[in-house]
Amino acid sequence: MIIYFLMQVILNYPEEHNVSETALGASCHGPVQARVEGLPLVVIVGTPNVGKSLLFNALTGAYVTVSNYPGTTVELSLGKGHLDGREVGIVDTPGMYRLLPITEEERVARHILLDERPAVVLHVVDAKNLGRMLPMTLQLMEAGLPVVLVVNLLDEAKRLGVQIDLEALERILGIPVVGTILPRKVGVAALKRQLGLMLNGHAPAPPVAPPVVYPPAVEEAVQALLPLLQGSYTISPRAVALLLLQGDEEVQELVRACEGPRFADIARIVERAQARLGQPMSYVIARALAQTADEIASRVMTQTAPERPGLAEKLNEITLNPWTGLPLLFLNLFLLYEFVGVLGAQILVDWLEADLFEGVINPWVNAWLAARVPWPALRDLIGGDYGIITLGVRYAVAIILPIVGTFFLAFSIIEDSGYLPRLALLIDRVFKRIGLNGRAVIPIVLGFGCDTMATVVTRTLETRRERIISTLLLALAIPCSAQLGVMMGLLGTDERLFLIWASVVILVFLLVGYLAAQILPGERPAFYMELPPLRRPALSNVLVKTYTRMEWYFREVLPLFILASVLIWLGKLTGGFDVLVRALVPLVRWVGLPDETAVAFLFGFFRRDYGAAGLYDLRDVMTARQLVVAAVTMTLFVPCIAQFSVTIKERGWKTALAISAFIFPFAFLVGGIVSRLLVLIGMS
Repeated sequence: MIIYFLMQVILNYPEEHNVSETALGASCHGPVQARVEGLPLVVIVGTPNVGKSLLFNALTGAYVTVSNYPGTTVELSLGKGHLDGREVGIVDTPGMYRLLPITEEERVARHILLDERPAVVLHVVDAKNLGRMLPMTLQLMEAGLPVVLVVNLLDEAKRLGVQIDLEALERILGIPVVGTILPRKVGVAALKRQLGLMLNGHAPAPPVAPPVVYPPAVEEAVQALLPLLQGSYTISPRAVALLLLQGDEEVQELVRACEGPRFADIARIVERAQARLGQPMSYVIARALAQTADEIASRVMTQTAPERPGLAEKLNEITLNPWTGLPLLFLNLFLLYEFVGVLGAQILVDWLEADLFEGVINPWVNAWLAARVPWPALRDLIGGDYGIITLGVRYAVAIILPIVGTFFLAFSIIEDSGYLPRLALLIDRVFKRIGLNGRAVIPIVLGFGCDTMATVVTRTLETRRERIISTLLLALAIPCSAQLGVMMGLLGTDERLFLIWASVVILVFLLVGYLAAQILPGERPAFYMELPPLRRPALSNVLVKTYTRMEWYFREVLPLFILASVLIWLGKLTGGFDVLVRALVPLVRWVGLPDETAVAFLFGFFRRDYGAAGLYDLRDVMTARQLVVAAVTMTLFVPCIAQFSVTIKERGWKTALAISAFIFPFAFLVGGIVSRLLVLIGMS
């Protein structure tokens, strides 16, 4: 009944979106502020899993920052590179399939293209799927953007018997075409030379690009619109006309602002053109682009006998077959447990926390404060039990950092190997039972790295129903990397304890997901996902990704841990901390935990991993049963401040409050049930 009531509350409030105010409306007046310090901008675009991040790393090295696009929570990788002796800014955009956006990620990628006036656009495509990716190349060219086509993964295409005449493709398209094998940096030098020529204005003028033949109704409407589009746009008027015909709302608002009274005539032409066709205009235009792309691909691609299946092809079959894929999944989980839970959460944490902080840093800080600082309140702020250094910095550096580092290293290897899409296909049937599909495995798995980031990624799911269910499950039953690692360290002394904890959390995940799927109306989502080939991860790319994510996480977590220490100090100073702890004591007693754990749960209000680290400090005063109950309750506890804030942005504040109002009592309810069941089976 509780779940049913709260699901109804969640459903009754509309989803809120945070759309960039600097979007296409700025195009009438020039570019906006996503440039890298005003440098010439090189923008990398393409579908997911084609090698964009590899190219970004090859062009930037380690000079990478991650930031949100203005007005949104979509992250962009920004960097600097040197091409032909000139410093340039480089942006790696989210995956996109065409200029007409569907997801928020595609919308942000298009804003970068259309608002920022890039000096060069690098369109990265998969060589073996050239025909399916050329339509976006044609759209970029129609928009009048300076495009370089990067045909990547030539080695994989060759293994499948696909040969591409790159010189012929360049002649047909009329733009520079560079073939690459980015994991081995093949073709990167040639690409840099081409970029240097274009940036310095030395590139030869390309021939006229091949036209896309649209149906007469479309072409006549475009020709009628062109004289009316007199505003200053960052893309060609022809591209603006085509987007108008496809019903692009952002472009409509842009044209309305730029053309003023002429917009009424423009709208009438669009309506007449749509009425002449018996099919959606977006479908008609997409089909014409696809036909042109297929014709070009057929002229430059030849198919020969594929090479004999190698190890990658055999592994591909193993990962997709449930009889072999599920045991492989459990093996991967076991290896992840050993790497993160044993190496990160036990060996590295024990050395940093016990030997370094408890043995050296904390005693030195407390001794220095006792000798130099006469005010007890100030000494407690820096040292003591809850000081900035002795608690906040210790938690962030000694407990959280090694766990996050080992997890992100393992996750980068899994991500670059191409295993995640196969995992999505493997568990699609299970996810359909909880109202999701295999595509939802991406935000769910990302949640094990950071639930905040994963909540943002839920916007890639197709329906509002899926987004709500996945957001609820992320907030309830998916521990982030730091929390997961602490739980592994907390329960790692006995594998049986870890198995009990994992079984309870998985059961809650499936039960709540199933009930939510029954309560929330809506159609079952269809599942489609392009499978990239299995690849050997490039060590340099894995290390750069790991470093970038660790830096981002540490920059986020350290200020929050310091802030939490200050708030705890203020609470201790004013007595408010003790009041809140006393209010939590009846709840922790009800689930069978010692009173001291109330402090850890109070820490959990700031960050769940902060609370988990507090439990780690109390591991020696709890029995095996209490360790399991504490781990279960803390895992299901309320989302951290950062995740709660993003949930407000993505789903609306009333939905975020409803989710938190459900999770808080539900976590203690499950903890109490688990405690009593463990007593019944005789666990002391």
